[in-house]
This record gives sequence, C-alpha cells and structure tokens, in this order.
Amino acid sequence: MSIQIIWRGHGTFSLDFAGTAVVVDPFFAGNNPTAKIGVENVAADFILQTHGHGDHIADTVPLATQTNATVICVPEIGGWLGNQGVENIHGMNTGGGCNFPFGRVKMTPALHSSGLPDGSYGGDPIGFVVTSESKHIYIAGDTALFSDMALIGKVGLDVAILPIGDNYTMGPGDAIEAIKLLKPKVVIPCHYSTWPIIEVDVHAWAKLVELHTDAKPMILGVDEAFTL
Repeated sequence: MSIQIIWRGHGTFSLDFAGTAVVVDPFFAGNNPTAKIGVENVAADFILQTHGHGDHIADTVPLATQTNATVICVPEIGGWLGNQGVENIHGMNTGGGCNFPFGRVKMTPALHSSGLPDGSYGGDPIGFVVTSESKHIYIAGDTALFSDMALIGKVGLDVAILPIGDNYTMGPGDAIEAIKLLKPKVVIPCHYSTWPIIEVDVHAWAKLVELHTDAKPMILGVDEAFTL
C-alpha cells in the first residue's frame, strides 16, 4: 500500500492511506495565504490537530462538521471543538497511542505554545508518529529543537515533516540538528515563507540537509504530493 503526502501550504497536509483521508492542522484558502484550495473542497475521514493556534486550527471546525471527520487531539482542544459543534473527537495525550483504521497514531512532545483562537487554553502542543503498513511518519507540528527527538527517531522514521521557518518554530539550522537526531530517510519542510517573518531559502536549506545528514530533502510545492 502506498501512502500519499500532500502539502497544502504552511503546516497543513493531506495524507491518503489507501483511500482513508487524513488532514493535519486544517488551514486552507481564505485563511492560509499560500493555500490554493478552500476547505469546502477538502476530503477528511480523520484530522490530526497538533495545537490550537489559528494558523493550524482555523478550518478544523468547518472541515470536521462538513465531513464528520474524527479529530484526534489533546482533551483541551477536544473540549473547545465540542463547544463549536464538532461531534467526533478522539482525545489523547502526550506519549499515548491508539489504533485507527489507517494505522497507529502516537502523540509526541513538542516545545511550543497552544492558545486557541478565542484566547482559551489549548493544552500541550504535540506532534504525531503515524505508523501504517510498517511505515513510520513523524509530524513534528510547531516545535523547537529538543534532544528527545533522538528517542522519537528510534522507531526508524521513513519520513519526518519538520517546521523550518524560525521565529515561531525552530529555524533552518536547528532543523538540521533535528534531522541528525531523528535520522529519517526523507525530510519534508513546512511552516516557512508563509509570511515575511518566516521567509527561508528552502533550496539552500535542502543543500545543507544533503551535506550534513543522511536524509533526502523533499521540497513540495503547494498541492504537490510525495508517495511513500
């Protein structure tokens, strides 16, 4: 079974697991200045929510309500979404894992913050390791570099999706150090060049990845897919 990973711009991804549609941090056209499609055109059976900032959760409520997707998130975000009318919520917490029809999902730590759009508390920010058909995909979410990434990498990562934009997350240099700890086969950058403050020369960064790590950098254009 092949797994398709599509970058939707910024920190948003669509993943297809043999017909099961999984969306990471819904933020689409109308809210996301780099996105090409609106939320009304997005398919989702499940939503992985890393944290509560507006540039990651702006379209979670409309996507979940129009598709009846199950949102996998920390309990604090789950409670907030429930108050917005989202019906299908699976609450988890850092370090926990659960099996779903498309694979196993484990929550990992992230060093960040997580306020919700109305100012309420969003719980701990997190990342995910998704395991499907013996493939391991790490979705870091918004995070700083931290040494326990070495533990996350012990599973044997096929893909790591990492933010590189700096200012709000780790920047290009720290992302290189993260790759050294995680040891993925392929690394996909995200959360860069959406706005001037996180502008990054991604191609220069990719050359550094090739020079200093064993990972293959995979730069995706918006709506471009990588097949694992």
